[in-house]
Formats: sequence, structure tokens, C-alpha cells
Amino acid sequence: MRSTISGAAGSYRFTLLAGAAAFAVSAPTVAFAQDSEEPELEAPQASNQIIVTASKREQTLQETPISVSVTTGETLENAQIRDVLDLQTVTPSLRVSQLQTSSASTFIIRGFGNGDNNFGIEPSVGVFIDGVFRSRSAAALGDLPNVQRIEVLNGPQSTLFGKNASAGVISVVTREPQFEFGGSVEAVYGNFNTIFLKGDVTGPITDNIAFSLDGNYQQRDGYSTIVNLDEEQNNRDRFGVRGQLLIEPTPDFKIRAIVDYSEIDEVCCQVGTLVGGPTVGAINAVGGQIGSADTFFNREAFLNFVPTNQVENYGGSIQMDYNAGPIQFTSITAYRELRNFFLSDIDYTSASIATETRDQAVDTFTQEFRITSDFDGPINFLLGGYYFDEKISQDSAIQNGADIRDIFELLAGGNPADVLSGAPSVFNGVEQALGLAQESIFRTPLLSQETFSMDNTSYSIFGTVDFEPTDGLVFTGGFNYTDDSKDFALSQISPDPLGQVNLVDAFITGATAANPGLPTVTDRAGFQALPEAVQAGLLAAALDPTQNPLIGLQGFQFQPPFLTIPNSVEDGKTNDDKLTYLLRVAYQASNEINLYASYATGFKASSVNLSRDSRPSSADFVAGPGGSTFAAPSSPILDAGLAIPNLRSGTRFAGPENAEVYEIGMKAQWDGFGFNLALFDQTIDGFQSLAFTGTGFALQNAGQQSVKGAEFDATIIPTDGLVLTFALTYLDPLFDDFPGSVLGDLSGVRPAGIPEIAIATSATYTHEWDSGTRIISRIDYNHESNTPINNGLPTFNAALGNTQIFSREVNLVNTSVTLVLNNGLEVGAFARNLFDDEFITTVFDGVAQAGTVSGYPNQPRTYGGVVRFRF
Repeated sequence: MRSTISGAAGSYRFTLLAGAAAFAVSAPTVAFAQDSEEPELEAPQASNQIIVTASKREQTLQETPISVSVTTGETLENAQIRDVLDLQTVTPSLRVSQLQTSSASTFIIRGFGNGDNNFGIEPSVGVFIDGVFRSRSAAALGDLPNVQRIEVLNGPQSTLFGKNASAGVISVVTREPQFEFGGSVEAVYGNFNTIFLKGDVTGPITDNIAFSLDGNYQQRDGYSTIVNLDEEQNNRDRFGVRGQLLIEPTPDFKIRAIVDYSEIDEVCCQVGTLVGGPTVGAINAVGGQIGSADTFFNREAFLNFVPTNQVENYGGSIQMDYNAGPIQFTSITAYRELRNFFLSDIDYTSASIATETRDQAVDTFTQEFRITSDFDGPINFLLGGYYFDEKISQDSAIQNGADIRDIFELLAGGNPADVLSGAPSVFNGVEQALGLAQESIFRTPLLSQETFSMDNTSYSIFGTVDFEPTDGLVFTGGFNYTDDSKDFALSQISPDPLGQVNLVDAFITGATAANPGLPTVTDRAGFQALPEAVQAGLLAAALDPTQNPLIGLQGFQFQPPFLTIPNSVEDGKTNDDKLTYLLRVAYQASNEINLYASYATGFKASSVNLSRDSRPSSADFVAGPGGSTFAAPSSPILDAGLAIPNLRSGTRFAGPENAEVYEIGMKAQWDGFGFNLALFDQTIDGFQSLAFTGTGFALQNAGQQSVKGAEFDATIIPTDGLVLTFALTYLDPLFDDFPGSVLGDLSGVRPAGIPEIAIATSATYTHEWDSGTRIISRIDYNHESNTPINNGLPTFNAALGNTQIFSREVNLVNTSVTLVLNNGLEVGAFARNLFDDEFITTVFDGVAQAGTVSGYPNQPRTYGGVVRFRF
């Protein structure tokens, strides 16, 4: 199925699969009907129960009064899910969107999430691995070995997880070292020459010290082709290693130390063309190639060099747990480093137009303390503190390509024969008119070069109190006070000479110099000294293309000079503090049924626009007509003498997000059947929106965005060995108030990119012989209803009145079969996206190519075989 422009394409497959889903219902997200962990590698649990730590204390899934989905380690193995990118296929409330590099991904829960294309933006969905926060998605994308379970907590979780969880949490829990020797090795071979190897070993060192070591390696050929270079793209090349020590000096004291290192070195990510705009002719004229909508799902790319994506992610943590009778003390100390580098062809054509490099570093230290009670009486509590210290640096640049001047000359109306022969053309005339050196516009090696840094420190105090006046009825109150401070510095150089000239002010200077009755105006003071009628006349002429032929070149000034921050007006600091809270009542109506109702608030601190698109706020500076500095009104930056040519207002940072959610839920379980149901009404005030505009990113706060919805999951065991699961999420989102978006007033509009219906369903059948040998067969299905990918594109759709909106519908079927012998050997086969479903993951305006629309196709069918041995 292909889904591009809105329509019913693909619904035939959904109709066929829906019938299968109705009886093969369901999703591994529930997992609470059976204990599917490997007993030889972990302590046994009570029958038919999954233990989770969503509330930062161990509870069964049924007892946990939170909408939480759990995917077990066995499900991850059977479904060949290796990282959180694939987790969305079994968790309908979760979406993961990968953008232009291996490291640029966005996690979205219940329709809320923030782009990871800007390291100054904090995620709304926090990812925690063994209790340690991974502050950027690039630090959470490696293959995950020895996973015990992954918990996805839906909705604001700020009470216990702080400012990093205003939309939800993904919590990955891995297996502790064991005091019994054991381990496993696994090898996978699949199409696209996929090779995946992993292994682990665990065992005792002494009577009270155990260890574990694990590692993984993955390599895969690319599933797309850079046609003109005959090179592959969208490959996999990553590995990771991890070591652990578990020290138990006494039965009441435990220390778990973890160190890990992972690396990604890939060629990512293929971009296709859905609409070719007016720039295509100029690109073709210089010998460049660009894709077309007809070949979008052929997964063919056109670039003038092979991109580079390199990620190093490493660190360590120490968790200490001490039981003092009914009181437990927990400390988690962690330090992590992330290094992210990429070199990309950002025009996505074979012409040499522009490239971008980013070299990013993130160093993070976190410390958490918790005290948890387990009294027999009616009152229990959890009290904790959290400290976060992070340093971010980024060096980035846009390089001019060899063809950029010729292409822009053609777009500016230059004579093709002159441009292609190297004869003087449009820009030579512009250079002469502005007094610039000949052959200087778009001939500099760099279009821009930036240096950014940010220091972020915060601390939180949090806690909950449970009051159980009678058996089965629990009232919970919780709070979190967070104080967050950011210091940031940004500087940029823009060598291109055209970007440093305001074409309105240049015209005024030239017009007054040519008029003997007027003084020559060279600055704002001189312009403001003219009579108002003269000012108005000069401005009108300067903005009229028939009188000022240079004004049409403003579209080529997309990287103007940058005002460094901090400066005498902008201090480069944010400071936010917030008290959030939780109120909840839970009632165990019977041994099988638990009910709960809750109200919670959430908070995320300000995010900083660490990009070349950072601009002073309109409170600090407002440009005049056409970006004129001469005609700009008085403002703090102007009055301080800091204004530079072509400076515009925008955002340096987006203010905090404030979330609230009302939720009621029911968790029920009987022999052979169980289900969870949650109904919610969730709102975020000041949602931090990051939108690509074709030449840059706009970071701003939406006034208010809300979503009403329901989450349902069920597990059915109709007969021994057969487990059916079904999970469904229904979402009804709304921009309650968003008047200043890059698309205009979106107030009252349904946010795009959020499917109304998302379904994850699976059937797993295990047949066991008397010898202990088993065969495990599994099929799962993931569906997202047809939905617009976004609310329009700032450049493409603005010209069309939002009449052509791209959409996507997802229908993915995955399957696997594994033969488990009683000697520890396992042999299996798998397929993901079995029917090779095709859809667009996202779309964006062509980079500096007005009228062009680019997009990312999804991953095609993958399949392979696996051999595993446990010992």
C-alpha cells in the first residue's frame, strides 16, 4: 500500500487484516497475563504477573494505577525489535520519527513530542535506561541487549520523573548480573546482507559479587541507492559493549555498577522528492539530478557525495539500594557523554549546492536519591531528590557548493547561456551596483559558521504519599518542585557578502546620494532626520520592484549576519521553576478488578534555539519594512547600537510547557483474560513547536494543545500455549490556541501527524513436546489510520492555500517462528513489514527550493534467520 496524498489508498489491506486482528487480537504492550521472562536468567516472579517500576517502586502491572504498556524481553527477541525505533510497532500510544540523520529522532506519546533536530530542545518524552535519563534521543538509539522489559508510561509523569517527562516516559530495564553462571550467543543473517551478532555472559565472581558482560554488532547494506554515485544509503553499522557488577555485601545492601559504550557509523537517511518545484529546471541545467514522485518508493536518492553519520555514546552509573526494615534507600549516580557528528548534502540533489556539518557534544551528570517506605500501616511514602548538570557544545557550518551560484543566477533570471558559459550575469551586476567584489556572491567557501554552547543545571524535590484507610482503597498525593537554569552562548559568521547588505537601506543610500536636494543617508539617524513624507516616499520606492530591482534578491539572503548572544540586551539565560502535583484515588473492587482516577500536572523547562535560526524576540527588536534598519522602530537592541543588516525578530528560546491530565482507568484480570482501559483528557499549555520553514527552523510556543482519548489493551489465553493480545489507542487532538504558527492561525484546527486510531495486535502460539522442546510462532499487526502528515508546509502549501496535504496510513505485519530445543539451542526465522507496506514517514519543504516537497519513505520488508544458544 502506498499513501501519499490524502485518500483511501491502502484501505483494502486494512480490511483484510482487520478480520485477522479480530480473532488474532493483540498487542504485546499488555503482557500482564503471563510471565514471559526467561526464568534461568532472572529471579522468578509470581505466576501470571509482571513486575513494573513505573511508580518507582516495585508493583505488579495490575496494581500500578498508571496507563503503562509493557513489552517483555521475550517479545523483543521474537519480534526482532532491537531499539526504541521499532518499539512503536507494539505500542500504539508511541510514535518514533527518524529524520535526516541516524541520530535525529523524535519520541511522541499521545501525540505530544518535540523534534530532536535541535540539541537545545529538551524532549517531552523522557527515555530512561536502568533509571538513568538519556537527555537526547541519539543517546538512546543503540541496540539494547539483555532487556528485561520496556515500560512506556503514557501522559505527564513529572511528579516522579521531573522536567523531562511532560508527555510521557520510556523506561528500559535490563537484566542484573546473576549469581548462577549462564549466558547466550545469537547470530542473525537477513536480506540486505544483514548481520547481527550479540552475546552475554553472567555469573559469580565471589559469593557476593556477580558480573555480566554483553556486546552486540550489527551491519546491514543500505536499502536505498544514491543513483548517480552508485552507493548505498540507509545502511546499519553499529556496535555496543556493556559491563556490569552486582555487589551484595549484606542481604540488605546492593550495589549495581554499569559501564557501556556504543558507536554508530552509518550513511543516512534517504530523502525522496514528492513534488518538483520551479527550481528543478535550474538544477537540471547545471547537470544536476533530483528524484520524482513516480520513483519515490524505488528508494533512489541523488546526492553529490556520500553523507556521514557518526555517534559515540558512553558512560556509567552506580545504583545503591539499602533496605533498613520498612525503609529503602536508593541512590543512582550517572555520568554520560554523547558525541554526534554528521555531514549531509542538504539540497538532496546531485548538484553541488550546499552541505551542512554539525559536531555536537553532550556531557551529562545526574544524581538521584530516594527514600521509600513499606509500612504495614495505612500510610506509605516516597521522597526523593534529583540533580541534573549538562553541558552542550556545537560547531556547525553550511558550505557553499560549486554549483550554488550558477543555480541561483538562473533562478534570479540570468541568461542560461551566460551563466553556463561563465559570462557576466545577474550577480555580477548586483556586485557592481552594491560595490562588492566581482564573483564574490555565493563564491565564499562558507555560507555560515556557528559555535553554540549551553550549560543546564536543575534540581528537583519530589515525593508521594499513599493513604489506605481501608483495604483496597488508596489515596495518593504527589508533588515535584523543579528549578531549572540555562546559560547559553551563540555566535555566527556569515561570509557571503549579499547577506550582509540590506537591499532596502542600500537603495535609500543610493537614492539620497543621487538626489542633490537630500543628504546622503548612511545610517538610521540620518534617515530618521528626514521629513516623514520623504521617509515614506523613499521606503515606498525601495520596496517597489520596478524602482528597486534589487529587492527581488531578498530570497537569496536566507543566511544573513547573526547577532551574537549574550550581548548587552540579551543575557543568554533562562530560569524556570515549577511545582507540579498529582492527586489519585485507586480502588481494588475485587481480586480481579482495580479502578483508579487521577489528576496530574506536568512541566518542561524552557528550550533554547541552538541553531542559526536563533533571533531576538520582538520585545527586543523589530525590523522595519523589508528588514530595514533605517526604518526600524526604537527597540532595546537598536537603541544599544547592536542592530546589524537584515536582523529579524524570532525566538532565542521557547518558554516552559505546562501539562495537565485527567484520567480514569480500569485494570482487570481473570484466568485466561485481562484488560486495561484508560480514558484521558490531556492539555499542554505552551507546547514547544519546532517547524522547518524551508531554510531554517522556527521554535515557538503554541498557546494550547489538547488531546482527548482512550487506551485499551487486552490479553486472551483461550487455550494452553496460545496468547492473543490487542491494544488500541484513540486520539482526538486539537490546537485550542495557536495563532502565531508558521502556517498562520491554527486555533481550532486538528493537529496533523496524530492518527485517530492506532492498533497493535498479536498472536503467539507455543507448542511444547514432552521432551521440553518448543516451537514458538508469532504474528503481529500494527495499524495507524490515514492521517495528514502535517498541517501544511510553510513554503509549499502557503502558495496553494493548503489544498494539497500529504498523508500516511500504516499497515505493518511482522511474523516469526522459533524452534527452542531442550539443550539451549534455538533456531528461528522472522520477517518485518511482511507485505512490504509503503508509506511516507514525513515531508518537508525542499531546502532553499521553493515549490519542492521532499520526504522520507519507510523501511521496506526485512527478513532473516536467527540461531541462538543459551547456556
